[in-house]
Amino acid sequence: MAEIKPEYTGEWRFDPTHTRIGFSTRHAMVTKVRGAFNDLEGSITVDAQNVDRSKVALTLKVASIDTRNADRDQHLRTNDFFDAPRFPEITFLSNRVDQVDEGHFIVSGDVTIRGVTKEISIPIDFIGVERDPMGNLRAGFEGSRRIDRQDFGLKWNTALDSGGVLVSDKITLEFEVSAIKVGDGATPAAE
Repeated sequence: MAEIKPEYTGEWRFDPTHTRIGFSTRHAMVTKVRGAFNDLEGSITVDAQNVDRSKVALTLKVASIDTRNADRDQHLRTNDFFDAPRFPEITFLSNRVDQVDEGHFIVSGDVTIRGVTKEISIPIDFIGVERDPMGNLRAGFEGSRRIDRQDFGLKWNTALDSGGVLVSDKITLEFEVSAIKVGDGATPAAE
């Protein structure tokens, strides 16, 4: 894992074409369904001297949900799940960043889904920083966290004959982030 160097201090913006904010859940108790939000904005403000003062902000557009099945995606946008017309965004705003050890962090903050705000803590690995072929200073982060969807008002389900349910309450959030440093000769990502 990589270390946070002083030159990393500053603002980094998520590159949506190389970032995946997704989820997985059990379907019919036997398989997993995976999805992602294709329209997102995010930023990381790094304070290399005082990592605990660093900040993370993320906004996901609910209408951009993509599970590779148009009918399922449309159902997820309805009042049964995310109610996209009334709650078009999912947001996360950190209130604390704790460095566990070199390259490993816990990012805690408020996530708002369907108008319900809860604090969650997300283990995040800092993968490293490289300059890409377009001259951008690019950082990579990965992490995941399980949540209970019912905590956010996502309660719809159907009982199965076996006694189980169609959609698991436990959802694994998946973060694969590529961020570009602002003001470091960055150009819009094209590839």
